[in-house]
Amino acid sequence: MIYAIGANERFLHNDILDQMFQLRARVFKDRLNWDVTVMNGREVDSFDDCDALYLTSINEQTGKLQGSLRLLPTTGPNMLRDVFGALLSGGEVVQSPLIWESSRFCIDPDLAAQPGRLNSVTTELFCAVVEVGLFAGLETVVSVYDARMVRIFRRANWPAEPIGVPVQFGEVLTHAGFFEITPEARHRLGVAGGHPFPVVIGLRASSPTRVLAATQSSISA
Repeated sequence: MIYAIGANERFLHNDILDQMFQLRARVFKDRLNWDVTVMNGREVDSFDDCDALYLTSINEQTGKLQGSLRLLPTTGPNMLRDVFGALLSGGEVVQSPLIWESSRFCIDPDLAAQPGRLNSVTTELFCAVVEVGLFAGLETVVSVYDARMVRIFRRANWPAEPIGVPVQFGEVLTHAGFFEITPEARHRLGVAGGHPFPVVIGLRASSPTRVLAATQSSISA
């Protein structure tokens, strides 16, 4: 199951967010050796101080975090514009209240899928992005990703529409692309990952306003 945690609700989910920052350190620093800052075993960057919406996959039996990602409005600070601008050619700018950025996607390394197979947590998070996007009225989601993710997106039937050209950042060949936010995309992801029903808890009943609030803040920015 997926919890969507907005800025106004972080204090309600301190344990989940602490697990998330620790997982990010394990994945991005320890496993992938990215150039990220880790303090006290947690990876936190300046974009976590912005109007972020976190999607967190929680094991229903254990309550343990399995994976997570971060969504940011492109009308405010975001990684594509402020860190990876070299991926965009000719002064192109991605900025719209109808486009959000997905970043810091990570899965618990202990839950790695068998070679050639999709990780269920991976597709659950992909489904969650589309569900939130549909709920918030987004046209698309943009993301910066490395070459290994290209195969995963294709396997999940959610390939990116590339923008710009790949650029080598350190040891990582880095891409940028748009991802379809449509009911058809949600259906394809559900079939590929075995998630036919909604996965985001917060969109089912009492607290959809947090996503709409994030949309309104991005429109007014």
